[in-house]
Amino acid sequence: MGWSKRLMLSASFAALLFFLPFQNVISATSGDRVIPMGHSIGIQMDLSGIYVTNDVLVNDEQWLKAGDSITRLNGTDMFSLSDFEKVMMKTKNDKIHMNISRKGASVEVLAERDAVKRLLPFLKDRTEGTGTLTYVDPKRGTYGALGHQIIDSSLKSPPPFKNGAIYLSEIEQIKKSTPGTPGYKISSIVNDEQHLGTIQSNGIYGIFGTWNVAYKKVLAEPLEIMQPTELQAGTAEVFTTVKGTEVEKFSIRITNIEEEQFHFILTDAKLLEATGGILQGMSGSPVIQNGKFVGAVTHMFVDEPKKGAGLFLVTMRDGEQR
Repeated sequence: MGWSKRLMLSASFAALLFFLPFQNVISATSGDRVIPMGHSIGIQMDLSGIYVTNDVLVNDEQWLKAGDSITRLNGTDMFSLSDFEKVMMKTKNDKIHMNISRKGASVEVLAERDAVKRLLPFLKDRTEGTGTLTYVDPKRGTYGALGHQIIDSSLKSPPPFKNGAIYLSEIEQIKKSTPGTPGYKISSIVNDEQHLGTIQSNGIYGIFGTWNVAYKKVLAEPLEIMQPTELQAGTAEVFTTVKGTEVEKFSIRITNIEEEQFHFILTDAKLLEATGGILQGMSGSPVIQNGKFVGAVTHMFVDEPKKGAGLFLVTMRDGEQR
């Protein structure tokens, strides 16, 4: 594919640069219906342990590496940062014995106490981000979002997580996209005590999970899922949020249709005035044509932010089955 040599950026999660792998598996059948969303969401995932975010020297010659997981500290199992802090408060020794998991291998480190105390800002037990909710399946009680995998920017990999949730977020400010510099949304979670859904999987086609059926006020009417062979070059719409929590419809033009994905250009003057093009955080925004649900925005062309690429919903839905 000739376009793949051009720099593209996932429209979600800052500093995430990669190309989406595709598979020719289609699980949605003609007549399937799901609800198009377009709401901005905050994403929180509790990691399955404590992870190091930067290379840090912990004695005269040994380093902890970004991506390391601290499994034990002075013989105590580590599951969260609170476990780490409790052990450090009790420990008076000048040396701290650490058990590390590094790329599947076990490493033992005898660290200086002062170095370990300075380690806390470089540790994490949670990853957070923002994106756009793509659909809700009212029959299955499930949802899909983003259209691509979450890659933790400090771990440089999909984050191992034990649980997670998505929350309705409110757009407070927009940093516009310009050629060569992707813009982004500045947002905050509306209510961190009321989740929209739980995260069950983080796969190459997006994040998926169980929808919170108690949260009904964002739901609209289901639309039929479009088969890729039905998509035509020409006008379409994207549902997304650029102010507050309101989902708006904006015009786009489908420019190129391939077997696994499609390309488009933003044509809506109001959207372009507000954003300058596609933003980080728009990933997952639903695309609609002729009253049918086509797919989701996944990438932007960095040098031409008005141009983007999308994933067919039939392909994205396959990720929900895995």
